Amino acid sequence: MKMTGAIIGIAILAAYVIGSGLWVNTGDNWYRNLNQPSWQPPDFIFGIIWPYNFIVLGIAAVTIAQKASTLNAVIYLAFFAFSVAFALTWAYQFYRPHNLQVASIALIGTAVLTIPMIFIAFRTSTPIALALLPYQAWVATAASLSYQYSRLN
Repeated sequence: MKMTGAIIGIAILAAYVIGSGLWVNTGDNWYRNLNQPSWQPPDFIFGIIWPYNFIVLGIAAVTIAQKASTLNAVIYLAFFAFSVAFALTWAYQFYRPHNLQVASIALIGTAVLTIPMIFIAFRTSTPIALALLPYQAWVATAASLSYQYSRLN
């Protein structure tokens, strides 16, 4: 089960990376013409945080699959899968049909779904849990930004 869990965790991460790559597009005129929140981070921050997030999420999935009890590993991977589904819903809704309200709700869901992941990580590996905290902070910040975009546009 431990190897299977690790493979499932990496597959979830791969879906996240590929889906994000397919749907997120900040270079077109639509995105550039949106009214942005005053506290929008500069573009280079996104280029720093996402590689970090993806690497840590992969390491966390493998570590938790290998070290946590089977029940905790399954629960972690389930919350991870649902949070990724919500994050990809955000990416699609925001950048394709431009449904900013649905996108905002989806990203809030992602932020909420990552909370149990952090708790399970702390029960399994404090260093992994600490490494996941920036991801939690980022999706919470991104959810707030997304909400602001939906209000401003």
